[in-house]
Amino acid sequence: MRLLHTMIRVGDLQKSINFYTDILGMKLLRQKDYPDGKFTLAFVGYGDEKDNSVIELTHNWDTDNYNLGNGFGHLAIEVDDVYAAAEKIRSQGGKIIREPGPMNAGTTIIAFVEDPDGYPIELLAPKQAS
Repeated sequence: MRLLHTMIRVGDLQKSINFYTDILGMKLLRQKDYPDGKFTLAFVGYGDEKDNSVIELTHNWDTDNYNLGNGFGHLAIEVDDVYAAAEKIRSQGGKIIREPGPMNAGTTIIAFVEDPDGYPIELLAPKQAS
């Protein structure tokens, strides 16, 4: 077994695709409209779906925003340098919601950014070998 994808609903599909590809450096892997269901699915990720888990962006044509609720936590992305990644995201218009630095009660360097729909994305430094 393996994790295939995580699905999130988005209000503006192109804005979300641009964020995940242009700002976070993912690739648009595939996209398909479903006119009978009035929705579009777009899959983004850092590598081919046969080898990597990806994000499914679901756009319901008649909905332009969602209440995120309080059950969802965040997506997490490992980056080589959290400080540099956060600064690059900021310079490209991304929203930093937690500045880079050590996590609360720990030493792991993290930051949080927010996608166009308000989903939080944690940037994590690679784990150090113990």
